[in-house]
Amino acid sequence: MDLDLDERTLAFRDEARTWLADNVPTEPLASFDTADGFEQHRAWEAKLADARWSVVSWPEEFGGRDASLLEWVVFEEEYYASGAPGRVSQNGIFMLGPTLFSHGTDEQRARILPGMARGDQIWAQAWSEPEAGSDIATLRSTAVRKDGGWLLSGQKTWSSRAAYADRAFGLFRSDPESVRHKGLTYFMFDLRSPGVQVRPIRQLDGEPGFAEIFLDEVFVPDADVIGEPGNGWRVAMTTANNERGLSLRSPGRFLAAADRLVGLWRQVGGSHETADRVVDAWIGARAYQLYTFGTVTRLAEGGELGPESSVNKLHWSHLDVALHETALDLLGPDAELRGDWLDGWLFSLAGPIYGGTDQIQRNTVAERLLGLPRGDR
Repeated sequence: MDLDLDERTLAFRDEARTWLADNVPTEPLASFDTADGFEQHRAWEAKLADARWSVVSWPEEFGGRDASLLEWVVFEEEYYASGAPGRVSQNGIFMLGPTLFSHGTDEQRARILPGMARGDQIWAQAWSEPEAGSDIATLRSTAVRKDGGWLLSGQKTWSSRAAYADRAFGLFRSDPESVRHKGLTYFMFDLRSPGVQVRPIRQLDGEPGFAEIFLDEVFVPDADVIGEPGNGWRVAMTTANNERGLSLRSPGRFLAAADRLVGLWRQVGGSHETADRVVDAWIGARAYQLYTFGTVTRLAEGGELGPESSVNKLHWSHLDVALHETALDLLGPDAELRGDWLDGWLFSLAGPIYGGTDQIQRNTVAERLLGLPRGDR
């Protein structure tokens, strides 16, 4: 792995840095967990897409720049360093998009990806159910065959972005006799279709960051099935590995936060103990950056994202919590007045849960990487 950027990558970085400096809003956008903020962020996604910065690693025909994965990592570093808005389109471009590249048809990619890149269609993740959270293989929502498509029924919960999103993707049990990972099918569906009811879940701040989705015989055409019917678990693992291992939480997010933390420590000072914690956060962010460079090198050589993504997810989720707790301790009583750090801390607490809990990740590491025997369940 060569850590020295070549001339092409350096030129790409400089172009991205210049565009972001000229175009990032000077005032923060409203929260995308509000109706007005959601539309502000959708407009930002369109602006990114117009300049082909929305999905730089995608082919040009879908709105990208055919950038390498290394260039994508560099862009993400510049994006977060510039203070650019959060990506309301992240469920689509960072999870469903890679899934379509791996398992979708040419027709699906041509139909879905350009609008996804522009923010014309914002996607919700409809995986978890009331009794199927981290153990998604116990899901009960069903898909029943019908001429030309399927009828989806059931309930999804904790669906990110669903309160204001346009469409959703998720797993449904298409074989009623199947158990666990067998007989599942991966669907895309419209949140405004007849039979769909979306109920926002309000958080402590009153904003609906999630929603419940109720489906009552919602028709979905065959064209919106990703992969082969009954083989949805394999498709879903592509989505999960991207969520945990590379795209959803790029190193740029933590590099920028660690640099802000160092600046905060210099501003307010602190004890030797807090200084050590600041250094640990900075080192953790850099370690994640180097790990990601290694992942990019492996993928460029024909490798795939696999169970190693669970190690990655454990690292960044706990790094996020520790980094923000250190910031709050540095601020002391003033922490409640610093919404940027306080909001970041509240969100970081969800990291060890979403995308598969710590317990699930450790089981994956133990069984699939270390070869340890499965415990009684």
